[in-house]
Amino acid sequence: MRPKRNISQLSMPNAPSPTAAVLLIGDEILSGRTADVNLATIAKFLVPYGIDVCEARVVRDVVEEIVEALNALRARFTYVFTTGGIGPTHDDITADAVGRAFGVAVDYHPEALALLEPRYGPGEFNEMRKRMARIPAGATLIRNSVSTAPGFQIGNVFVMAGVPMIMRAMLEDVGPRLERGVVVVTRTISAQVGEGRIAADLAQIQRDHTKVTIGSYPYSAEGAAGVQLVVRGRGGEAVEAAAKAIEAALDREGIKSARIST
Repeated sequence: MRPKRNISQLSMPNAPSPTAAVLLIGDEILSGRTADVNLATIAKFLVPYGIDVCEARVVRDVVEEIVEALNALRARFTYVFTTGGIGPTHDDITADAVGRAFGVAVDYHPEALALLEPRYGPGEFNEMRKRMARIPAGATLIRNSVSTAPGFQIGNVFVMAGVPMIMRAMLEDVGPRLERGVVVVTRTISAQVGEGRIAADLAQIQRDHTKVTIGSYPYSAEGAAGVQLVVRGRGGEAVEAAAKAIEAALDREGIKSARIST
């Protein structure tokens, strides 16, 4: 099933909830060498907190580009989550870029050094490995149970590893720090029909149900066209009403449909 735009580009009405952006850092993502999974992981993690991911960007391992993107995002959204660029190698420059964005110095963090040093044998905790303990002034550490090397939080920015397993571990430490919003309610209806046949009906239902958004996501199964219609909103009654309107429209067209869990 390929992603597609929402039928409506309206934002959630009267949304009282926090917002988030994700900044993916790394040449390897833009070159196609590494397929990103962190964006989806973060977005799904934030759902129970009622936090909407509203924007995502990918930038190269270039300090100036990281600074520009980070400053733009942190000014617009409640939270920014970055992934990548906090390891021990020369191209791990995220800490320095974040320090520049916030206008603070970056230096070895005593607690980070204390966490990292016991992992290595005598003489193995070299200068490059110590780079993982360089943290912007005023930041607090984000722990991880996988590799020990910490991420950090500064202001509304959470700086995390690019390795998916480590990033997921860091999210567990981030969760308790987040403000909670109203959780989005979702209903998904699947039908064996090409979306073009029902597009006009969906557009009218969207106009009639302004408190929700309706997304249309086509797929093909065994050579037959199908579509998943996803209704999202922060009011269960409004979401259910729109879902029933869709089912009624499909029924009038003689199209079978089914609710599915997503």
